[in-house]
Amino acid sequence: MNRLKRLQATRLRRKLRVRRRTRGSAERPRLHVFRSCKHISAQVIDDVAGRTLVAASTCEADFRSGTKGTKSERATRIGELVAQRAKDAGVTKVVFDRGPYKYHGRVKALADGARKSGLQF
Repeated sequence: MNRLKRLQATRLRRKLRVRRRTRGSAERPRLHVFRSCKHISAQVIDDVAGRTLVAASTCEADFRSGTKGTKSERATRIGELVAQRAKDAGVTKVVFDRGPYKYHGRVKALADGARKSGLQF
């Protein structure tokens, strides 16, 4: 149990360290990534107004129907989907918030998919 609390504290410190440097605004909202063992989701958040502008997740019903591939391929498609929704909402530039996750694997795949679809970091 002691090890679990230590890991949670480490993750929280890393998250707060990243969040201190990344602050979203109306001109450049924050693209936040959440990663679990099975799913990944992304939100574009305006921190000044305190609201989520767009979101995409592998848990969505329309995404899950007929979607195959590895977790990284699904993360790339989520990045493309959130970028398309952000462009429809009028957002072209974002600040990338990786949260407590390292920038590799599925998090990097999501960022690459968003860049490929036209979001600027």
